Amino acid sequence: MFVEVPTSALDYGFVNHPVGTHGSRTIILNDLRLLLKSCPADAAYQQYWHAIVDDNVLLKRTLTTRKESVRRLRELYALDHQVLLFRTLRDLWTANADAQPMLASLCAVARDSILRGSTDLILSIPLGEKVTPQMIEKATEESFPGRYNPMTLANVGRHAASSWAQSGHLVGRLHKTRVQATCTETATTYALFLGYLCGIRGDALFHTIWARLLDTSVHQLHTCAQFASQRGWLDYRHSGAVTDISFQYLLRA
Repeated sequence: MFVEVPTSALDYGFVNHPVGTHGSRTIILNDLRLLLKSCPADAAYQQYWHAIVDDNVLLKRTLTTRKESVRRLRELYALDHQVLLFRTLRDLWTANADAQPMLASLCAVARDSILRGSTDLILSIPLGEKVTPQMIEKATEESFPGRYNPMTLANVGRHAASSWAQSGHLVGRLHKTRVQATCTETATTYALFLGYLCGIRGDALFHTIWARLLDTSVHQLHTCAQFASQRGWLDYRHSGAVTDISFQYLLRA
């Protein structure tokens, strides 16, 4: 099922239009890691472009491939410090390498509506069950009926399956199986922040599509939020059935 984000969130970097990267690429986690390692945290878009095209930090063989890599990474992650979704990704990126697959996945799901359309399917499959590209093709067609031809749907099925493996929700090369992804306080901060930018407040932040992607219990998410608060990434207050979360640091000018 496709989840449309509120119009008010589009200014922060979210994307709703059904033209995503997964017709031809995955979340390309390794490329993202190489790129962010090569550029300072406050780099402008032109610095990322220069690193990929001129310096070839992604080790691509041709100029055409390097330029295509810029385009696809920008579609998925913005690569613009002025875009709040990406700035926050960079704020959290180096805190914990184990959180990077989930951070990348959360950002990609926010910016690629095709990948977002397969989220409910992946999260609904019991641990240990097989997941096939054809299952993702069907979920994509149900999310965007009549939008894509069979060849595009087949490409989406393969690429999205690989992306969900990179994020930690699936495992296996030829045959993929549903596994529990790794949840950290770093990724929890980002997931709660995405919900906040979509206008969600209080305890409802622990039940959004972004929180569900963390693949763990609500109780564990509260524990992670407490740790995140201790690190200064968010402000967390919980008493009884009332939860209050704000993001003074991430929303700084």
